[in-house]
Amino acid sequence: VQLQASGGGMVQAGGSLRLSCAASGRTVSSYAMGWVRQAPGKDRELVAVIRRSGSRDYAELVKGRFTISRDNAQNKAYLQMNSLKPEDTAVYYCALLLPLGTRTADVAFWGQGTQVTVSS
Repeated sequence: VQLQASGGGMVQAGGSLRLSCAASGRTVSSYAMGWVRQAPGKDRELVAVIRRSGSRDYAELVKGRFTISRDNAQNKAYLQMNSLKPEDTAVYYCALLLPLGTRTADVAFWGQGTQVTVSS
């Protein structure tokens, strides 16, 4: 499985970005899809996950600001990030998780990261 993430960039605090993840190599509809971020000097953090059923979980720090979605027919996932804060600055990784995955240990496949930088 290959996961291609895109959409990162630099934005001012309060701005928005939309990340996209395209999966190829196999059908991924049975997996949960998620976004994991890692800031310098910090551990990786699962910020959002969406399961095949459409159920979603978010990290507390991004609830109400980030929205994850997926298109099973296109093997794609998206992360809409609004009201961005400087503390959201990190490398964001697209990931496939076990069907009921809820944590980074449940990641089965990792994509490459895309940098998100939020300036104050």
